[in-house]
Amino acid sequence: MPLAALGYIRHNVRVSKVASTTLRDSLSVSLTVGAYGVAFGAAAVANGFTVLQSCLLSLLTFSGASQFAVIGVLGAGGSAISGIATASLLGVRNALYGVIMAPRLKVSGLKRIVAAQITIDESTAVALGQEPHGDDAMRKGFWYTGIGVFVFWNLFTLAGALGAQAMGDVRAFGLDSAVPAAFLGLVWPRLTGKFERILAVGCALFAIAMTPILPAGLPIIATAFIAIVIGLKR
Repeated sequence: MPLAALGYIRHNVRVSKVASTTLRDSLSVSLTVGAYGVAFGAAAVANGFTVLQSCLLSLLTFSGASQFAVIGVLGAGGSAISGIATASLLGVRNALYGVIMAPRLKVSGLKRIVAAQITIDESTAVALGQEPHGDDAMRKGFWYTGIGVFVFWNLFTLAGALGAQAMGDVRAFGLDSAVPAAFLGLVWPRLTGKFERILAVGCALFAIAMTPILPAGLPIIATAFIAIVIGLKR
């Protein structure tokens, strides 16, 4: 067999392996994260949202932490402005992801709008994880994961909301506790250093102390500003 043909075959085999690995990673992340939408759908209904409102929040906002912030603040009696402000602060990281991914994806027009919607923690992480395998693998990782999470997240949101509605008073089952539990699950794994954990615990204690004093939602916003200021001064 000519060396050129052998090299071509080896190249195709390597590309095929990379493609299958990218698809496997993307699907595993998409299904795992998407399934978490059940908790959001149930928690949204538990906090007074309708099934339609819960689904629209997932379709249009599509940012887990921000969505939980909205239903948590409004469910606790906070104003819409407090809910939006809290969700926006949590969503700032997605804008930073966009800055990182834009020069790598190189998309424009409608595709750019779609890319902005699915620029989340998971799509960015999988894409950057595939970067050593080349630009094509990185872009596929981004699109596979982003679209996969979007589809599964919305399907499971609907399932969770319908299931919670069918159970009647879901607060009796303690599903409203899914909101603080979700925040803890999202934040704690990202606190890898001693300083970050001390700051998180301190902010949590401050929020608890201010809850009887400040309107609902404002303690969370205040702790976010505290964390930002301390982080910039460090």
